[in-house]
Amino acid sequence: MSIRAILFGATGMVGEGVLHEALNHPAVEAVLVIGRKPCQVTHPKLKELVHADFLDYTAIEAHLAGYTGCFFCLGVSSIGMSEKDYIRVTYDLTMQAARTLSRLNPSMTFCYVSGAGTDSSERGRIMWARVKGKTENDLMKLPFKAVYLFRPGFIKPTKGLKNAFAAARIVGLAYPVLRLLIPKFVSTLRDLGLAMIEAVRSGYSRPILECRDIVRLARAGREGIA
Repeated sequence: MSIRAILFGATGMVGEGVLHEALNHPAVEAVLVIGRKPCQVTHPKLKELVHADFLDYTAIEAHLAGYTGCFFCLGVSSIGMSEKDYIRVTYDLTMQAARTLSRLNPSMTFCYVSGAGTDSSERGRIMWARVKGKTENDLMKLPFKAVYLFRPGFIKPTKGLKNAFAAARIVGLAYPVLRLLIPKFVSTLRDLGLAMIEAVRSGYSRPILECRDIVRLARAGREGIA
């Protein structure tokens, strides 16, 4: 299967890593990056749309049809944010993009980067986990071919990419130890990118992918292109 993908969040650590894997994957034919500023990456497979308003895609809808996958890697930390503001930048922005894409691309597979500890009940005490849980739940109600919800924990950044946070670099150095001590909560950024690509290409047995699922699906993807 040849993949034509739309990617959000390319200027962040996770989005940059997923974009890197997509551009270098033989099953990915084309990637359209949508962002508020250029991602500063050049590649024959890559097209880019700079778009200011992530709550209104009317002006660029003509460019959004004909895609088979979406890698939604846009996200912010909840630290210092009110619940109202966090809902706006997490739930509202995600759902507006997803509603638009599901209408234009009903055969699309939508891959959403959530987080370990997300609260599917939407009733827990942790604000960010409730909001992520509601986002996940409502994404699964949209008329996509499939929706996959990725819940990474500690992510080892990809060497050579520029957007890895300092904390992620530290985690990267500690990765071998973390992998031994808490394997259920660690993966590499390459694992995440390959797993998202493989989810679009071949699907997965469940819609929510914890770290172990991410690593397992990434391994299947590597074997598929070996």
